Amino acid sequence: MTPNIKAFFDSTTWTISYVVFDEPGGNCAIIDPVLDYDPKSGRTRTHSADKLIGFIHQQQLSVKWILETHAHADHLSSADYLKNQLGGKTAIGSGIPAVQETFKRIFNLSDEFIPDGHHFDHLFADGELFQVGKLTAKAISVSGHTPADMAYQFDNAIFAGDTLFMPDVGTARADFPGGDAHLLFRSIQKLLAFPPETRLLMCHDYPPAHRSAEWESTVAQQRAHNIHAHDGITEEEFVTMRSRRDATLEMPTLLLPSIQTNIRAGKLPPAEENGIAYFKIPINLI
Repeated sequence: MTPNIKAFFDSTTWTISYVVFDEPGGNCAIIDPVLDYDPKSGRTRTHSADKLIGFIHQQQLSVKWILETHAHADHLSSADYLKNQLGGKTAIGSGIPAVQETFKRIFNLSDEFIPDGHHFDHLFADGELFQVGKLTAKAISVSGHTPADMAYQFDNAIFAGDTLFMPDVGTARADFPGGDAHLLFRSIQKLLAFPPETRLLMCHDYPPAHRSAEWESTVAQQRAHNIHAHDGITEEEFVTMRSRRDATLEMPTLLLPSIQTNIRAGKLPPAEENGIAYFKIPINLI
């Protein structure tokens, strides 16, 4: 069954969230939802998430899944807020405990944070099938950007997360803790082995000055035009390029608060004895 797809672009974080559904009045999955966060004030808002809620109510949809392609470093997830408002099960790739363990050390999180993935309702294995109403979907492991990256295939559409960007932007970085450019290259090849007409939907777009944001391409377009991973690029060439490029990139503005939220499936850190939650900022570490 061909999925219905509604995209929501957040211009602050350049993130695209999706509602994928079988039919009006049917069932849906939410992919990579955004929680608005102001790093200057430390305040969160639900403006972006409420747009998704409005659409879901308009279409009279029942939420079955809230899917994360990975533990994002550039925006906070609103998965927990949406679950509380709409129901559904939160899910991510089965590699998330490795990511949680890494960042538990970096942030020196207390014993209350157990890095076993239990913060999510479900951890997908590579190749696992699942249902969204009349739609059958497949989880595809695409590790490299992080150890837990997962793409989601609905018929001829694959939600690629940060593994690929639009062809004129290239590919994701691989220098975050646990990242691996060799694995990223192999994951990209896995996606580009699908039929040429397969739709690839991005989680982010960082467009060059001459165009506005876009978020959908095809396997054929990526193989022909991706500036980092087009046909003919070898693994070693890609790794060399990725390593040199990553060394020039700044850390994402929302890296520290995002990771602390996203490894908890969109939950903020637990409140302290005064009733206030705090993000930790490691000094001279990252």
